[in-house]
Parts: sequence; C-alpha cells; structure tokens
Amino acid sequence: MLGLIRPEWPARVGALVTTAATGDMATEEARARLRSLLPGEPRWLHQVHGARVVDADRLASVEKADAAVARTPGTVCVVKIADCMPVLLADEAASVVGAAHAGWRGLAGGVLEATVDAMGAPPSELYAWLGPAIGPQVYEVGEDVRAAIGEPVSAFRATRTGHWLLDLYAVARAKLEAKGVRRIYGGGYCTYTERERFFSYRRDRGQSRMAAAIWLT
Repeated sequence: MLGLIRPEWPARVGALVTTAATGDMATEEARARLRSLLPGEPRWLHQVHGARVVDADRLASVEKADAAVARTPGTVCVVKIADCMPVLLADEAASVVGAAHAGWRGLAGGVLEATVDAMGAPPSELYAWLGPAIGPQVYEVGEDVRAAIGEPVSAFRATRTGHWLLDLYAVARAKLEAKGVRRIYGGGYCTYTERERFFSYRRDRGQSRMAAAIWLT
C-alpha cells in the first residue's frame, strides 16, 4: 500500500508504520485500511504519555497505556504517532514483540525500560527499531524537558537562553543501551520537516495520527 514503512532489521516478525499517504488513523476509514494489512484487529491504546505497559494478548478494551507486548501470533500491538517516536521491539527467537509510544514524557518516565522488562526476554536478545519522530534539527524544548530527561547531555544542543534542540533518537538509544539492548535500528526520520510524508502535531497542531504496528507471524 502507498506510504507504508517496513522496518529494516533482522527481526522475524511482522511490522509496519503508516504515513500521511495511508490516511489519518483517527478516522474509521484509515483504520479499516490498516486492518486489511494485519492478521487481526490492532489493540488500540488510550495513550497518555506515560510508561504503563499492557499485555495485548489479554486486552479486552481500550486502556490507558503507552506500550504493549504480545506473545501470541497474530496479536497486533499498535501505537499512534505524530512527532512522538514509535519504538518497536522483538526478540531474536520471535517469541515476543512490543510497541512503545515514546515522546519526551514517555522517555523521561521510563516507557522503554518498562517495555523491555515486560517482554521478559534477555535484553541482549532484543532488536529495537526507532520509527518516525520529530527530528533533532527542529525539535526545540525548554528547561523543563531538559531537566526531566537529563541524560545523555549530548542529546541537547543549545539554541537560545533556556532552550535546546532535542534528539529523541539519541535519548532512546541511550536508554535502550543502558538496559542492555545493543541491536538498535531505524532513526533518521523527521515528521516535522518531511511535510508530504508524515503528520506532525507541532507543525500542524492537528489531531491527525499515523500508526506503528508489530506482531508475531
């Protein structure tokens, strides 16, 4: 389908990210289009920029959470995005997958660490893929964000008094590596500047969303 991104990584699982060309995942039409590409109904979450992880295999209704894991083939973990980073994870044995919605609040709150823990596989056996997010050349944040995230200092570049450009990809890599995840792929996108390709909340101030999905085949 037009506009889909397929992660380039060694994980033996199903995964995709929609783009603006696929449609706004806030609409039923676009969700139906996505559903036709998946082995089952995606387990949608009510995302709150937190660090709660749910078991998608047992998810009977939409719950407040920003990450999900699954161990049953065909269960689709999904997160909605529009500047915040989707992080997809799978183990080498293709026995468990996870999806996390990782904006600055989620990263500061430990959503990646919580997702790795919930997967239950040795971190050294995990693959991680960093999907489309607002890029480090344009993502300016204030002192509150810098203080909340803290490390790594190299992820921040000063612009003007009390403001920095933040590299979400660098923060995600540092947090995953600190948990023992070494095989990290993806990154390099910018939802803000790639206007024709991605929705961006900061650029458009709208509610249009893309989706990142992962499942065991």
